Amino acid sequence: MSEIDRLPGFRRRFRVDTGAGWVRSAVEDDYHCMAVTLRHRAGVVEAVEPVMQRAPWNTCPGAVAQLRQTFTGVALDGFVSRGEKSANCTHLHDLALLAAAHACDDAPLVYDILASDPVGSRRQIELRRNGMRLLGWVEHEHRIVEPAELAGRRLDELRSWFDTLDPDLQEAARLLRWGAMLAHGRTIPMERQSDASRMPPNCYSFQPERARIAQRVGEIRDFSRGEAQLLDRPFDINSSRDGHATARLPA
Repeated sequence: MSEIDRLPGFRRRFRVDTGAGWVRSAVEDDYHCMAVTLRHRAGVVEAVEPVMQRAPWNTCPGAVAQLRQTFTGVALDGFVSRGEKSANCTHLHDLALLAAAHACDDAPLVYDILASDPVGSRRQIELRRNGMRLLGWVEHEHRIVEPAELAGRRLDELRSWFDTLDPDLQEAARLLRWGAMLAHGRTIPMERQSDASRMPPNCYSFQPERARIAQRVGEIRDFSRGEAQLLDRPFDINSSRDGHATARLPA
C-alpha cells in the first residue's frame, strides 16, 4: 500500500469486460455509478444499453435515451468522431467511447484513479491500470509540480501534452485528468455545487432547458475510508430499459 492509499480522497474505477458480440464498461466514484453495454456485429453497434445506478441530478436519467440515439448504428471506430458529448451525460458518453475502444480486447481492463484531498494546497493524483501504477502527478495550488515535464501546468492545460502520447497512454492520461477535476467536488460546499443554472452547458443536465429544473439528488459514497469497494454493488443489466437498474457485471 502506497502513501496515497492511506490518505482520504476521491476514488474512481473503470472496468471493461467483453464477450462474443458485446462489450460493457462501468464506472463508479463518490458521485456516480453507471454502466454502458454495446451490442455489436461486424464492427457496428446494434444496441446501446446504458444504466444509471447513482447519478447526482434528478434529470440525469433522461440522458439514457440520448446516448442510445447518439450511438445506435454507429461503427465502433466511429464513436470518437460522432461527437455530441455536451448533449449527453458526459460520464455515459465516456463509458461508450471506452467500451468501443476496447470491444475487441480479450481480457478485462480496470483503471483506478486516486486523488488525495488537499493538504496545504498540495495533493497527490494517481492512475493504475490493472493494479499497476501508470501515471502519477503531484499538484500544488492547482498546478502540477511533479513530474518535471508537466511542472507549472494546470489540469486544463494538458492538451498539447496529450497529443505527444501513445494512444493507450493518452487514454489513461485523459481519464486521470477528468477524475482529478471531479475530485475537486470533495472540497466545494454542497450548496455551491447544487444550482445547475450556474453550470456551463457542457452535459445533458446542464443544457438550459433542463438546468432550470435540475435538482441535486443521489447518494455520495466515500471509498477512501475502506468501508466499501468500488463497483461492489450488483447491476441487473436486464432491468435497465429505463436507465434505472441494479446491474450485475460479469466477474
